[in-house]
Amino acid sequence: MKEYFPTVKKVAYEGKNSKNPFAFKYYDPDRVIDGKPMKDHLKFAMSWWHTLCAGGADPFGTNTMDRSYGLSDPMDIARAKADAGFELMTKLGIEYFCFHDADIAPEGESFAETKKNFWEMVGYIKQKMNETGIKLLWGTANCFNAPRYMHGAGTSCNAHSFAYAAAQIKNALEATVELGGKGYVFWGGREGYETLLNTNMSLELDNMARLMHMAVDYGKKIGFDGDFYIEPKPKEPTKHQYDYDSATVLGFLRKYGLDKYFKLNIEANHATLAGHTFEHELTVARINNAFGSIDANSGDPNLGWDTDKFPTDVYSATLCMLEVIRAGGFTNGGLNFDAKVRRGSFTFEDIVYAYISGMDTFALGLIKAYEIVCDGRLDEFVKNRYSSYESGVGKEITDGKATLESLESYILENDRPIMESGRQEYLETLINNILFD
Repeated sequence: MKEYFPTVKKVAYEGKNSKNPFAFKYYDPDRVIDGKPMKDHLKFAMSWWHTLCAGGADPFGTNTMDRSYGLSDPMDIARAKADAGFELMTKLGIEYFCFHDADIAPEGESFAETKKNFWEMVGYIKQKMNETGIKLLWGTANCFNAPRYMHGAGTSCNAHSFAYAAAQIKNALEATVELGGKGYVFWGGREGYETLLNTNMSLELDNMARLMHMAVDYGKKIGFDGDFYIEPKPKEPTKHQYDYDSATVLGFLRKYGLDKYFKLNIEANHATLAGHTFEHELTVARINNAFGSIDANSGDPNLGWDTDKFPTDVYSATLCMLEVIRAGGFTNGGLNFDAKVRRGSFTFEDIVYAYISGMDTFALGLIKAYEIVCDGRLDEFVKNRYSSYESGVGKEITDGKATLESLESYILENDRPIMESGRQEYLETLINNILFD
C-alpha cells in the first residue's frame, strides 16, 4: 500500500533533550500519572476534516495544498484519505479520530447516491479500524457547507432544508454506532442569524430543539450509548450564533429539557472568540456537570476569525488540563485536534510536525497541571479564601438558613467586613514557578 508519510517512521518518546523533529519531547504515552497512563488522560484524536481534507484556502486565496492524493475519482480520493489518516495515526500513536459525514465520502448527484458513497466508506473505515485497533471518538454531520444550509439547518426557514439535515444526522448517527463511537456532536455552523428583520427566533430555537430531541430518540432506538455534545461557537459564519458560549448553550438545553442528554464539546478558539478564556468555558461546563470533550486548537489574538491553529501555548494547555483533572478526567470524550497547518505549511511532513507539537504541548500541560495539584498551594489558597462560609454566618448562608432579616441583624452587630487580598499576582507567579521550574 502507498505510504503518504514515507519520511516518517513510528514517532517515539525521546525526552526533552532530543533534537529529532520526528520525536516526542514530553508525550510519553505509557508514563503513569495519578494512576493511569498519559495516553488515557489525554485521549488524543485526529480530526478527519482539517488533517486530511483542508487545502489551505483562506478568505483571500485558493488552496496551497494538494489533498487529491494524486487521484481524480472522488471515491478513490476518499479511500486515499482513509489510508493516509490511519497511516498518520499509527505512526503518531493516536488511538482515536473524529469525522463529519462530508469528510469521509463525496456528495453524489442525489441523496441516495451520497448515502451509498457514505456507507461504502464507513465499511472501508471499519476495516481499517479492525486492522489497527484505532477507535472513533465521535461523529457528526456537516450541515453548514452546502448552499441548502445558507439559512441554517435545524434553524432554517426552509422545512425542506431542515428535513435534509435530519436525514444527514440519521446516517451520521448510525455510522457513529456502527463504528463504535461514544460521542455525537452538534456543531451549529450556521445555526444563527444575520438580521432580526427576517428572523423568527422563537421558531428557529424551537426547531433546533425538536431536531436534537429527534436525534436523542433515534439514538436510543439504534442503541447509541454514548454522549451527545453541543460545541459552543460565538460567531462566524453568522453574526449571531445561537450556541454562543457554554452558558448560552446550557440555558438552551435546560429550557428544552435536553440537559440530561447533552454535554459540551469545548473548543479553545471558540472560547476566545466569545471573549472568554479556554479555561473559563471548561469551568462553566464542569461546574454544571456538562463537561464532555475538547477540540484542541488555538486562535490568533490578532485575527477575529476561527484560525484553528495547532496548540503550542503550554500555559493555556496547563490550565485546560487542570480543569480536566478537576472534572475527574474524560469519560467518553477526549482531545480532538480540530486544528490545521498554516497555509504556507503545505507538505505532509508539516502535518506530522504539527501533531507532535500539539501532543507535546498537552502532554507538558498535563504534567504541569498535576504538579499544581500535588503542590497544593493554589487549591489551599482558594479554600482559605472562602473559609468564612465554613462557620458562623457564612455556614448559615450556605445551609440555606439565613434570611434578609437575620443578615441585617448580623450586620447591625458586626458592621463592616474586614477585606482580604485576592493575591492575583502572587498566584500567577506561583503558576510560573511550577511551569518553569
